[in-house]
Amino acid sequence: MTRMKKREKALINISKKTFIQVTVLLLCLMVVSIILTYVLPKGEFGVLEDGRTDYSVYLKSEDQSGISVVKGIFAPFLVFASGDGLTLIMLSLFLLIISAAFQVMNDVGGIRLIVGDVAKRLGSRKYLLLAVITLVFMLFGAFLGLFEEMLTMLPIVAALCLMIGFDSFTGFLVSIVACGFGFASAVTNPFTVLLASEIIGVNPLNHIYYRLIIFVVMYLLLIGFVFLYVRRISKNPDSSLTLSHDVDLRANVSEQGSFDTGYGSGSEAEGENSFRGKASPKKIKILYIIFLIAALGLIILCSALPSIRDYTVPVLIAYFLIFGITVGIISTSDPKFVFRSFGKGIVGALPTIVFIGLAASVKYIFDEGRIMPTIVNQINRLTEGRSPIMVALVIYLIILLLEFFISSSTAKAILVMGILSVVSVGLSKSMMVLLYTFADGYTNVIFPTSPVLLISLSMIGVDYFKWVKKSAPLFLANLALVTGFILIGIAAGY
Repeated sequence: MTRMKKREKALINISKKTFIQVTVLLLCLMVVSIILTYVLPKGEFGVLEDGRTDYSVYLKSEDQSGISVVKGIFAPFLVFASGDGLTLIMLSLFLLIISAAFQVMNDVGGIRLIVGDVAKRLGSRKYLLLAVITLVFMLFGAFLGLFEEMLTMLPIVAALCLMIGFDSFTGFLVSIVACGFGFASAVTNPFTVLLASEIIGVNPLNHIYYRLIIFVVMYLLLIGFVFLYVRRISKNPDSSLTLSHDVDLRANVSEQGSFDTGYGSGSEAEGENSFRGKASPKKIKILYIIFLIAALGLIILCSALPSIRDYTVPVLIAYFLIFGITVGIISTSDPKFVFRSFGKGIVGALPTIVFIGLAASVKYIFDEGRIMPTIVNQINRLTEGRSPIMVALVIYLIILLLEFFISSSTAKAILVMGILSVVSVGLSKSMMVLLYTFADGYTNVIFPTSPVLLISLSMIGVDYFKWVKKSAPLFLANLALVTGFILIGIAAGY
């Protein structure tokens, strides 16, 4: 009976405690947002001749009424019918499908076969392995602007880190956090550097050497934090943030014959008996390696080609839906089992839809309460008559504040850079792009309004507040470095 329970457990399994904590936190943010619509003055942006919004023009409204309470309460549902609704629906569907595809991969035995093989080959060079994985994920964020898509790789990387003697939290650091750091240390990130540069009218390659230096420094900061953490848990395993989560995972994997010794230590027959797959373990491993490489290749291709970049998520949904099921059926010759496993993965990820709706409802409330133009107007006024250094820090802090409520890089780029492109604040356009990328990226892995962060933490069973406490030294050092880079950049005429 115990064996069956472990096999039936979903790969993405959000605990009741985590679900309640995150839901309450986001509900509190919703309440504060609703109150602000009654406290702050209302306003509107101007309109250009071609019908586009002119963010440089602010028109104050005499209407003092806030968003209706009913609309505020139902914001998590109404936001899916708003202008951001299609994006949110696609993100929700994306998360459900990839979790289902990885559930099939897990139940078939693909995850255990792959990570077991990698652990056996590179286990003796595990610190080098962590450094390389961290670099790869940072490169994805810095050059291609990947972040949400990397949720597909978290279960694999977390399992790999577990297999080489660390924990799931280490996998979270070297994948999701690394990608977030790369996203902020942007070099050619299309969603921050390229978009912001286009809006403000500057060549994105200007002073690219400075952004490359920033990337290297931030990589060293993150990898130093990772190494300190893994050395601590190596000396004292009880200090792991995912101790209870990993105990269950280790027991489940060990029970199926691959964690303690790694697949391949036993006979071929023993390996086959440990997995659901009807094909040979070697064939299953090859099938899923091709499956993952093709997925990464598809992500890179979609991100690199402007003509299909906007369709990255739909393309990935189709890929994981079709090939997640197909590879599972080829491996097991049991369609009924595969579809049941696929459904189990969808059910396990359903709470993430609640997180997405609640997090996105904050921006919806601000828009519907017509206080977003007022907030933006105050940003413009705060920069008037200040020194370049003070203006830079104010802009940075203001974008940080906006990031708390608006996690979309594209939305903030249009909003913030649209204003900065028409104001004279004593800063170069390249510096304003740099300020934007700094403020937009790192917060994706610290603010509670980032759905990817909340979902990632839920996947590894880490409480959000524990993450904040553990990561405080990392982000304090990050803030000091960012401030230093801003000051050096202004002094050097960046």
